[in-house]
Amino acid sequence: MEILNYEVLEKSGYDGYILKDAPEKVMQFGEGNFLRAFVDYWFDVSNEKADWNGKCVLVQPIKPGLAEMINKQEGLYTLYLRGRENGEKVDRKRVISSVSRCLNPYEEEGFKAMMELAVSDDLEYIVSNTTEAGIVYDPSCKFEDKPANSFPGKLTQVLYERFKAGKGGLVILSCELIDNNGKELQKCVNQYIDQWELGDDFKKYVNEDCTFCSTLVDRIVPGRIRDAEEVARLEEINGYSDPLLVVGEVFGVWNIEGPAWLEEKLPFKRAGVNCIVVPDVTPYKKRKVRILNGAHTGFVLGAYLAGFSIVRECMENATVLGFMNKMLYDEVIPTLPLDKNDLMNFAQAVQDRFNNPFVNHELMSISLNSTSKWRARCFPSFAEYVEKYGKLPACLTTSFAAYIAFYSSNIQELTDAGLVCKDPQGRTYTISDDRWVLEFYYDHKDDDAATLTHAVMTNEQMWGEDLTKFEGFEAEVARILGEIRKDGTLKAYAACL
Repeated sequence: MEILNYEVLEKSGYDGYILKDAPEKVMQFGEGNFLRAFVDYWFDVSNEKADWNGKCVLVQPIKPGLAEMINKQEGLYTLYLRGRENGEKVDRKRVISSVSRCLNPYEEEGFKAMMELAVSDDLEYIVSNTTEAGIVYDPSCKFEDKPANSFPGKLTQVLYERFKAGKGGLVILSCELIDNNGKELQKCVNQYIDQWELGDDFKKYVNEDCTFCSTLVDRIVPGRIRDAEEVARLEEINGYSDPLLVVGEVFGVWNIEGPAWLEEKLPFKRAGVNCIVVPDVTPYKKRKVRILNGAHTGFVLGAYLAGFSIVRECMENATVLGFMNKMLYDEVIPTLPLDKNDLMNFAQAVQDRFNNPFVNHELMSISLNSTSKWRARCFPSFAEYVEKYGKLPACLTTSFAAYIAFYSSNIQELTDAGLVCKDPQGRTYTISDDRWVLEFYYDHKDDDAATLTHAVMTNEQMWGEDLTKFEGFEAEVARILGEIRKDGTLKAYAACL
């Protein structure tokens, strides 16, 4: 089977949208699955729907990368968006043609090409997703390095080359999964300007002519299809082989923090894709953490104890689904600052996302580090609900009891791998968390429900405060924990409905 490129695609009979030639308007640091299923997809749709007429040049942020493979395919790759939308199963194929080429700056020609692109009149945007570890100031980087080892160092080199050429400022869209990603990236660039003594005029150019945007990205990208039979089936249907094929969920949203003029400059609004420019992404991050992540952490531990293994199974059970929805709609959404319809729509999309027929999302993988996750994702909703309504939220309270039950279910031993427990079905499972958390639960493995609840709630290292201060919380959690140990979590979940 021939590997995908423009000639092979034409021979295959593909009749979808393709744009072969266009100005290179984006320099993108990162060539992995996420950016190709997310950012490059947005720009591809913008070419089709908004006549954006642009291409993205990808840059390897680290030495090993996909440049050779991407260039062999002339930037083309196949994207499958799979999942549920408004309750309906969706499986969409699109060949992405918004990528022109990929550069390896660790090779002499690649570094030279990156600097040539830096001074192009067509260049408008720099996009990045160099993982959470990518936005870091490394003082060992030198201006003379070709390239600087850190991503902010490379970006400083690129912007300085553009500044020297007298070219206008760029819009920098940071997609790394850290808070204030754009601001942190700008801070690192300023540190290199000072370290490398690049001058006040360049610093003014970076901070006034360029626009650094913090952004919030949201799309689950499982990545490659690993089932050989499925790969062979798709190759037969498509008429080509595509080692760069990538799979993402249907849902996607991109919130960009920036000035009002940016929404008109970007092509996304005209293209009708789910991307908005806002003055502050903080409320949208809170929406994602409290609703999407909070839902996961809120129900999966109890669901595992009830015998479930993957998220989709939970969505097919009326009790677990009802518990999750009541928690989101009645207890979490009322504490959030955004428009209620927006929050309701986001929560509805969460149910579709969790019920994705193409993804087997294991509950045990979600359970990693659940102590800090419950504190970050669920506790703020709990505390704000109590403050607003003066009473305990039933589902979040039950969720906390289920968390304790999961960490204390028939504890077997503490090993290097984690805390080994058994669920009511007799399945052995290993909890992964901070070592001190696991040691705490192992030390309390023989406690009754009331004693363990008190010990957990008064552990300020876990929660940052003493949770017994919330009136009635300790007694209610101890009661529910006792019932879970006796009758199981499904009955406890059902009691909330």
